[in-house]
Amino acid sequence: ADSGLLRCTGGELLYEPALADSAFEWPRQLARAGIGSAVFAPLQAQGEVLGVLVAGRAQGHGFDSGECEFMRQLAEHVALAASQARLHRSLQQAYDELNAAQQVVLQQERLRVLGQMASGIAHDINNALSPVALYTESLLANERGLSERGRAQLQTVQIAIDDVAETVARMREFYRPSDTGVQRRTVDLNPLVRQALDLTRARWRDMPQQAGISIDVVLDLADGLTPVFVMEGEIRDALTNLVLNAVDAMPEGGTLSLLTREEAQVDGASRVVLEVRDSGIGMDAETQRRCLEPFFTTKGQRGSGLGLAMVYGCMQRHGAEIDVVSAPGEGTTVRLVFPAHRNPVPAGAPLDPPAPCRPLKILLVDDDPLLLRSLSETLTADGHSVTCAAGGGEGIASFRAALPAQVFDVVITDLGMPEVDGRAVAAAVKAASPQTPVVMLTGWGRRMQEEGECPPHVDHLLSKPPRLEALRAVFRTVA
Repeated sequence: ADSGLLRCTGGELLYEPALADSAFEWPRQLARAGIGSAVFAPLQAQGEVLGVLVAGRAQGHGFDSGECEFMRQLAEHVALAASQARLHRSLQQAYDELNAAQQVVLQQERLRVLGQMASGIAHDINNALSPVALYTESLLANERGLSERGRAQLQTVQIAIDDVAETVARMREFYRPSDTGVQRRTVDLNPLVRQALDLTRARWRDMPQQAGISIDVVLDLADGLTPVFVMEGEIRDALTNLVLNAVDAMPEGGTLSLLTREEAQVDGASRVVLEVRDSGIGMDAETQRRCLEPFFTTKGQRGSGLGLAMVYGCMQRHGAEIDVVSAPGEGTTVRLVFPAHRNPVPAGAPLDPPAPCRPLKILLVDDDPLLLRSLSETLTADGHSVTCAAGGGEGIASFRAALPAQVFDVVITDLGMPEVDGRAVAAAVKAASPQTPVVMLTGWGRRMQEEGECPPHVDHLLSKPPRLEALRAVFRTVA
């Protein structure tokens, strides 16, 4: 219903000299409140009525024409101010939204740059690891005179190399979280515990003994433990962090205990429990409450505050639980609880060892002299004839020079090389001899495999650090 202000909201100034005589209820209510006359001026700006400015007086006929005109002009100024204020709010909101969008773009750019840095670092680390991985694998496979202790130490080195390679592959998670490249499998936790101890032996035995400190290690590992379904490298990293934290908590020495057991639940399911205990300084309630927070540390400059946070993140990814129990002077117990994996992949009949491949003529192209030497020596020890080329241009020249009298059985080339890269090498080989297999061995191989990116003219894509068995599997496909 019309309250008497319909014309005013349409943009007209209204003057009611006698509110008590108005035909509308709302003005009469103003009259009963003691207002005899009133002016209603529309607050209009840019063709839009924002509101109504009301001025009233107790006596009837209280406004003359000059005062009504003043009210009209006042309403115009008030409307302009209100419009400017609303415009300012809109501009501020637009600015805030633009600033937020800019921050998103900047964050994406930072992540892109971080991704490029991570990719470059991963490539360099994989290149540096390659000779170590090759020589270690070759020694374990071919050196019959190794002592048991030497063989065990080399196996620990090999585990460490694999873990570093996995960690490098996970660097991509900083800018693009993904589990696509990391496969879960059924794992017995007991060997992982022993491997974590071997990897940290220098910290809990050698270094403390040099300082006259003794740390005793107690293992209580349950027999017949049900496997868990996990990413093996991540769990080993988590255990390594926990062991190092426990050692740091015992600066005067003490006892480090690692325990595994299986617990039945009411619903019939079971859980596998792994505990890492120390008899060290312990934590007060506040430290215990915050110990899983990223960047929280009590070690000062010696700590990053990421160890337990990374363990917590690992447990979250695996749907497992972590519980920390500690008290000042009473040590700390970190308890990891995994759901038991009751459906492990059944073990098949033992496989016969793969048949050795025939001796091949191999062209090896890489600009890293250490990799050239280590891979050449390793492949030669396998019975192959290896020709090395220190770069893409030299590799193409060597391949063409061998034609037509000799064609290489296989060409192994790096991807990133100055001037002439691996793509150009692969294209040149296929142009001269389409039937010659090309293997690309690169520090970016893991990322390229995950993304399904295989360069043209490349038959097999492998990642550094190279594994001899992966190379041998490729060689077996060469007729």
